[in-house]
Amino acid sequence: MEDIDGERSGFGVGSLDGLTLFFDLGFLFFDLASVLDDDLDLEGAAEYFCPSAEGLSKVMNLSPTIAGTTLLPLGNGANDVISSIISFTRSSSGGVGLNSVLGGAFFVSCVVVGVISIVVSPNHRLTIDKPSFIRDVLFIIFSLSCLLGIIVFGRVNLWIAICFSSIYVIYICVVCAMHFFSEDEAAENVNSTDKEDELDNEIGVALLGCVDEEKSSELCPNEKHTEEINSSIFGTSSSFCKFINCFLGVLDFPLYLPRRLTIPVVSEDKWSKPMAVISATLAPILAAAVSSEGMDSPTSLAIGMTSVLVGLILGNLAFLSTKESSPPKECLLIWLLGGFLMSITWTYVLAQELVSLLVSFGYIIGINPSILGLTVLAWGNSTGDLISNVAMALNGGKDGQQMAISACYAGPLFNTLIGLGVSLVFASWWEYPASYVLPKDPFLCETLGFLMVGLLWALVILPKRNMQPDISLGVGLLAIYFCFLFLRFAKGF
Repeated sequence: MEDIDGERSGFGVGSLDGLTLFFDLGFLFFDLASVLDDDLDLEGAAEYFCPSAEGLSKVMNLSPTIAGTTLLPLGNGANDVISSIISFTRSSSGGVGLNSVLGGAFFVSCVVVGVISIVVSPNHRLTIDKPSFIRDVLFIIFSLSCLLGIIVFGRVNLWIAICFSSIYVIYICVVCAMHFFSEDEAAENVNSTDKEDELDNEIGVALLGCVDEEKSSELCPNEKHTEEINSSIFGTSSSFCKFINCFLGVLDFPLYLPRRLTIPVVSEDKWSKPMAVISATLAPILAAAVSSEGMDSPTSLAIGMTSVLVGLILGNLAFLSTKESSPPKECLLIWLLGGFLMSITWTYVLAQELVSLLVSFGYIIGINPSILGLTVLAWGNSTGDLISNVAMALNGGKDGQQMAISACYAGPLFNTLIGLGVSLVFASWWEYPASYVLPKDPFLCETLGFLMVGLLWALVILPKRNMQPDISLGVGLLAIYFCFLFLRFAKGF
C-alpha cells in the first residue's frame, strides 16, 4: 500500500469515510490478534504460530534458554517487529514504528508488571531471580541509551544499525553463559536425585522461563483456568460467552478461511489432510504475491507462474506423503517451517494494512499518527501480554509468576533490538551509502526518559523488597505510566 503523505496515497484522505476507516482499523486489530494471540477463544496462535515455534524448538533440539531468547520472543513480538518494519519501509512516518515499539515496551514494563505486582496475593508472592532480573533490566537500559544517542544524532548509517541490533546477539551469549554456569554449579552441589531442583534453577535463568512441554503445561493457564476466569466475569451461565464467541467467529471468518487455506497446520488436534494439501499448494502462491509487490509486471508474472508450479508440486507431494488419520512424522521440520513462515507472512500482510490505516486515521481526526502508534497500536500489540502474563501470574503458581515477570522484560528487549534494529537496518540499507534520517519527533526523548524512569524504579524497589513484587512497586509503575500519558496527550492536543 502506498504511503499516506498527501501527494501519493493508497487511501486518499478526501475519499475516506471516517466511520468505515475506524471499523477497518478495529477489524484489523482483531484479526492481527487472532493470528498471534492465544487469549482469544478463536483459532489464533494456538493453531498457527505457537505450535510451529514449539515444534521447531523440539525438532531442532533447542535448549529452553536458546528457545526462550529466539523463537518465543519472535512469537510474542512478531506483530510489534513487523509493524515497525512496515512503518519504516512503507510509510512516510517512521515515527509510528518508533512510538509503537517504545509505547509497547513502556506499557509492558510498567502497566503489566504493575498490575501483576498489585493483583498477586501477598501470601503467594515469590522471590524473583535477582541475577536474571538485573541482567535483563540493565540490557534494556543500555539498549535504550544507545537508541537515545541515535535519536539525538538524528541519522543512522548501515553499520551503526547493524551494531545496534547485534546487541541482542551479545545478550543471548550472556544468557547462555549464565545458563551453563548455573548448570555447572548445580551439578557440583546437587546429586543425581535432585534433577527436579536443577530444572527449577534453569527456569530462573532462562529469559522467558521456558520449560519443557510437561512443565509448561502445568504453568501455563489451560482451558480450565480460562473457563474459571470467564465464569467469574460473566457468571455461571455460559450463554453470553457462547454468543460472544459466535459473534467474534463471524467477524473473523472472512480472514480465518484464507489463513486456514494457506498456513500448514500439523498439530494432532487440528490435522486435516485436505487442508494440508490445499495449504501446501496455496502457500507458495501467497508468499510470491506478497514478495513480488511493487515489482515490474514481467518479474511479477514470472514469480507468479513459478509459485503456481511450486505449489502444484508441493500439493501433490503432500497428497502422496500424508495420511488421513494423523499428521506427518517424516519431514516434520519442513512442515513446521512452512507454518512458521506463513504465519509471519500473514502478520506482515495485516500489519501493512494496519499501519496504513492508522496513519490515515490520524490524518482524518487530526491526531499525530505518532501518538496513535504510542497508544492505540502499542496497546493493541500489548493487550495479549497483559492478559496472558497476569493470568500466568495468578494461575501458574510461583514458577508462573517468575515466568510472567521475566516475560515483561524479555519482550521489550527483543522488540527494541530486533524490531527497531532490523527496521533501521532495512531503512539504512536502502539509503546506503548515505545515512537514514530519522523522523523528527520532539517527544521521543521524553518517551525514552519516562521508560527509563520506570525501569530504574523497578531496579531500585525490587531489591529493597527482597525481590518480591508488591503494591508499592505496582502503584509506582502505574503512576509513572499514567503521568507520562497525561503529559503526552496534553501536548499532543
